[in-house]
Amino acid sequence: MAKLWDKGYAINASIESFTVGDDYLWDVALVQFDCLGSIAHAQMLLKIGVLTTKEFNVLKKSLCEIIALADQGAFAIKPSDEDVHTAIENYLVKQCGTIGKKIHTARSRNDQILLDMRLYMKEELINVMDGLVAFCSTLQTVAEQYSMVPMPGRTHFQKAMPSSVGLLMGAYLESMLDNAVLVSDAYKLIDQCPLGSAAGYGVNMPIDRQLVSDLLGFSKVQNNVLYVSNSRGKYESIVLSCLVQIMMDLSKIATDCIIFSAPEFGYFTLPDQLCTGSSLMPQKKNPDVLELIRARSATVLSCHMQVLEIIRGLPSGYNRDFQEIKKPLMQGLMITKQCIALCDLVIGNIHVNTNACINACTPEIFATDQALLLVQQGVPFREAYKKIALLQAHMPDNDPVENIKSKKHMGAPGDLGLPLSSQKIKKITVWNKTVKERNKKTFLTLKG
Repeated sequence: MAKLWDKGYAINASIESFTVGDDYLWDVALVQFDCLGSIAHAQMLLKIGVLTTKEFNVLKKSLCEIIALADQGAFAIKPSDEDVHTAIENYLVKQCGTIGKKIHTARSRNDQILLDMRLYMKEELINVMDGLVAFCSTLQTVAEQYSMVPMPGRTHFQKAMPSSVGLLMGAYLESMLDNAVLVSDAYKLIDQCPLGSAAGYGVNMPIDRQLVSDLLGFSKVQNNVLYVSNSRGKYESIVLSCLVQIMMDLSKIATDCIIFSAPEFGYFTLPDQLCTGSSLMPQKKNPDVLELIRARSATVLSCHMQVLEIIRGLPSGYNRDFQEIKKPLMQGLMITKQCIALCDLVIGNIHVNTNACINACTPEIFATDQALLLVQQGVPFREAYKKIALLQAHMPDNDPVENIKSKKHMGAPGDLGLPLSSQKIKKITVWNKTVKERNKKTFLTLKG
């Protein structure tokens, strides 16, 4: 296969193998986006007179054929192709002859891959948001269901004050809603069209970057052509930073569920079908899925750090180092989407042992409440604190259910503010549906 940079000499086989690496394997996910970008670019070339209408139609037909083949898993990218761009252009030249050689006019593989990755990240962030919407809905349901089931709240992991299962699930929910904001903000930032920046310094042709941006459904053109090149890796790291926040929360949820489902606590029970067993110990029921979610949070964090370290010391302009950010980005997205879905499955099927939760609310956790009752009787807090500290071994019995019901200020166990969370879920659902439908319409129009 011809290289796009071919100048009539053969490259050393070891160099070729090293520089290509496994890039061509990851590029399979980019075929549709590269073709859509090429259709938009060809339409712009038609406008400025580089292509005739007949040539444009021939190219568009072949590019749509490639998309169809890719959908069937029948479009191969070989190591000899180097990347998705070469594989597609070689196909066009084979099918369309000389016309296929015109598609790269005023374009570089630099802005091609930037475009492919932007379109890929936009679609994948929508998929991440799909998972977050579903998970938030599950958390909302579970928080409502167990809103008045008390359990010990902990600081330093020691029993501290009365809490509730609803408060715990509501905390997870609000954190995931914040993560959804991060995802939507990242989407808005990367929703800038890089095509037309070429190798980072523009071209001496009257290209219409705004037309290409509009055809591809971007909210705007990324203006400065050098910054377009410099933003490669930066935007990927921003996406990964969102994924890291999600995975850190999933890790905390996993740890809580592991601990509170242990027999020594028994607050929760994990369904048998979500647990594995031991090859030696017949009684074991292991929360492996939660342990692996926790471990894979470290993998996503390492993906983020890998991208940051790759771009940290680079000079302005394109550098081949950028090739190495594709794998950690795609890996981070794949892991995060899977872990959101699995956490959703676990929380949606977890069993709360109400009696165990109530029985765990032993008298000492009401100490702070007793001190505050004295304050309401006119005793200064510091004196009340000392008095209760001396009496904590003889604390009166308290009803933990009535205790959490009595805490009615905003966000407390007796007023979780779940209607507010419900409104936020609706808002992110509408946002996700809107951008998803807009992208679908854009792509169908390009192919149509």
